[in-house]
Amino acid sequence: MEQNPFTRELDCPSGLKGPAQGSFLPRHLASAPSDTFLATAHAAFREAVMQHDFPCVGARAALNSESYTLVTHDELGSEESATTLARDLFDFTRSDMCKTSEYATLIAVFRQPTIVDEQQFERLLWEQLQRLNRLDAAHFDWDEAVKADPTDPQFSFSFAGQALYVIGLHPHSSRVARRFEWPAVVFNPHEQFERLRADGKWKRMQHTIRERDVELQGEVNPMLSDFGETTEARQYSGRAVEDDWRAPFAATRPGKCPFGH
Repeated sequence: MEQNPFTRELDCPSGLKGPAQGSFLPRHLASAPSDTFLATAHAAFREAVMQHDFPCVGARAALNSESYTLVTHDELGSEESATTLARDLFDFTRSDMCKTSEYATLIAVFRQPTIVDEQQFERLLWEQLQRLNRLDAAHFDWDEAVKADPTDPQFSFSFAGQALYVIGLHPHSSRVARRFEWPAVVFNPHEQFERLRADGKWKRMQHTIRERDVELQGEVNPMLSDFGETTEARQYSGRAVEDDWRAPFAATRPGKCPFGH
């Protein structure tokens, strides 16, 4: 088994196995007891996704098929959370579930801070991704299937050599489907979308999700586009960003000082 380069000697409980057998659990959490916040966050997430009008049928499929794991961390945007989330993300990318499932999902829920608006969440989300990238670049190259430049239409976030699509959730999202009691970041491997395309399922699922989102929201999400049309970075936070918006992110190259010295 490939060693996790992000594992620390002192680990604290930060993840939750699904209520049914078969749900993926990061290795360091196999014997860790759950805590109250983790159980509460897990129940709240399941309740939100299983609402009859929740638009993302892929998220519902992930829960129904136990193709997910939910982990909790302290503060969104912090170095401490980057360290613990890096450990969990690596285990996720190396799991059998991530390699074979069409709906593999990792949900990271953060205890702090209290989110007051979309701009605050967006800033913290990109700070978290930047910190993850700085840790990642010491061990892995960017996934060659996607681009590292967040202005490139072929951009996708990469961690542990795996391209990941990122979805931000928080209480004050302008998109109803992105609202959640705590700040959260959802990761889906890009390669599972390729499996869905190969099986002929992607276009049907995409149409269903967008149709249901219009029913819930009353309008089409202006940030939506297919991969390769415009950078998916514009979709990550859930905010309707400006035409000239640029992601506050610069990928660290392996071997380069992450702080620009």
